[in-house]
Parts: sequence; C-alpha cells; structure tokens
Amino acid sequence: MAKRGPYEKGEAKRREILQVALEIFAAEGYRGTSLRKVAASCNLSLPGLMHYFASKEDLLVQVLRARDEGGRERWEAAEGVERHLERIREGARTPGLVELFVSMSAAGSDPEHPAHAFFAERYPQLRARIAEMVEESVAGGRMKASLPADRLATMLLAVVDGIQLQWLNDRSVDMEQPLKDALSLLERRDDD
Repeated sequence: MAKRGPYEKGEAKRREILQVALEIFAAEGYRGTSLRKVAASCNLSLPGLMHYFASKEDLLVQVLRARDEGGRERWEAAEGVERHLERIREGARTPGLVELFVSMSAAGSDPEHPAHAFFAERYPQLRARIAEMVEESVAGGRMKASLPADRLATMLLAVVDGIQLQWLNDRSVDMEQPLKDALSLLERRDDD
C-alpha cells in the first residue's frame, strides 16, 4: 500500500535532505560544510532541517547510510575484488565523505553515540561480503588462503580503513595500491 499525505511528503523531504547533504559533503568536505548550507539548499531553516532528524549526529549517520545504499548498486555491478576497489576509488573522488566516515567511525566507538548502531551493523556485513569474495576466489583457484576467510576479511578491511586514515593526512598516498598489494599476497601463482 502506498504511503499518502503528510508522511509521504515528510519522507520525500528527508530523502531530498540526505541527497543534498551527500552532495555537499562530497564536494566541500565534512569540516567545511555547515548544516545551515544544507538547510538553505533544501529551502529550510536549520530548525526545519533538524525536524527530520533526531540530532545532528543522526543526520550525519544517515548521510553515511545513504552513501552506502546509493553506492551499493554501483559497486554490485563490479565482480569480486573489483567491487571493493571501486569503493576505494569512489572514496578518493569524495574526500569529504571519507572525512565524515572516519570521524563518525571514531565517534561511533561510544555505545551511546548515534553512529554506534550503524557501524555495529555495517562491519559484520562488510566482513561477510569480503569473506565470501575470498572463499569464491579460493574455490575458483585465483587465491590461496592459509587463514580462514573471515580472518582475512578482517585484515583486508583493516587495510582499507587504515589507508583511508593515512590518505586524509597525506593525499599523495594511493588508497587503492595497499589493497592491491595485500590481495597480491593471496594470489595463487603457477608455482603454488
């Protein structure tokens, strides 16, 4: 059954706010973007903007969630390792969202912070997807693994998160190469 009336309009406005915030954070950065600018771009006052979210932190978490959901379709078009490399490439094109991600992941370590639930849900899902990619690659003879796939997934995710942190402090760091390097250590070679 389709939603109607004020609820439907409210959900549409919330989606608009998230899309605008996503675009502004991606282009201008997390630190350089004020919520007033997001509100103005949506023809709202700051209190009007915050009517749609429980708090500023909730809005920021929802921006990350929208980023992941929007990117999932693009990333799923790629296969295997390429899917994960595309996520990294997208991060390099949207540094403000990487800043937001790193800041919110640190804040989310506090169980009382609104980002905690997002990351508590996100990391197990990502580890499972990466473990599945490892298992498929091992089964297909493209990869060797002396460790269980779930442990390798945790290590590969640590490489990705760690390189994002380094990249934020030094944009000359190549975010993609360390993951490629880690994966090359797992490649099955003819002499294996």
